[in-house]
Amino acid sequence: MKHRKEREALVAACQQMNALGINQGTSGNISLRAGDVMLISPSALPYDQMRAEDVVEMPLAGEYGVSHGAMKPSTEWRFHLDIMKSRPEAGAIVHAHPTHCTTLAIARKPIPACHYMIAAFGGTDVRCAPYATFGTKELSEHALTALAGRHACLLANHGMIVVGTSLAKAMWLAVELETIARQYVLSLLIGGPVLLSDEDIAATAAKFATYGVQDAPPPAGAKIARAS
Repeated sequence: MKHRKEREALVAACQQMNALGINQGTSGNISLRAGDVMLISPSALPYDQMRAEDVVEMPLAGEYGVSHGAMKPSTEWRFHLDIMKSRPEAGAIVHAHPTHCTTLAIARKPIPACHYMIAAFGGTDVRCAPYATFGTKELSEHALTALAGRHACLLANHGMIVVGTSLAKAMWLAVELETIARQYVLSLLIGGPVLLSDEDIAATAAKFATYGVQDAPPPAGAKIARAS
């Protein structure tokens, strides 16, 4: 079986996604770049039953939407594929429905610069893409627009997407995004946040570049706080 190591990592990440509290059931999906193909979680298969051979392979070049494997790809394969094709730096994509991100998405609220960690997502906010039916080309187009210059976005009345240079980085960003979303939602209950300036976020981004946070996951053995 080709790309066994990558397939096993993708399965483990899907299982971890639910354990971390950033997804429920089979609603989320993960993709991973493996050379000239995209590996993606299959449609509607419970993560605790998923095996490496269930992971679906989709070529990044050639006929659009072709897949190889015994299972069908996630219904959200379009935005995974379109992001991979348009952003060569994208090594992995995590889509999930974490509670606080989804709460903001339902209200169609972006996440502003309420915490300096917003800089980890490539700008001064995390945008909320307009609504479109799941699995459609329209949703993919909205996601690509909302992700311009960013590593994450919310999807109106749906959930979130994060894009990482690696699977480990994408998973780390997914937890960070839900953490900031939770903090923002709670701050709205006590009068709303005091937002940081563009200059504050730029200074944080510069420090991230020095510390390597933008290009590497947390150190080996570091514990990742649960998002719920």
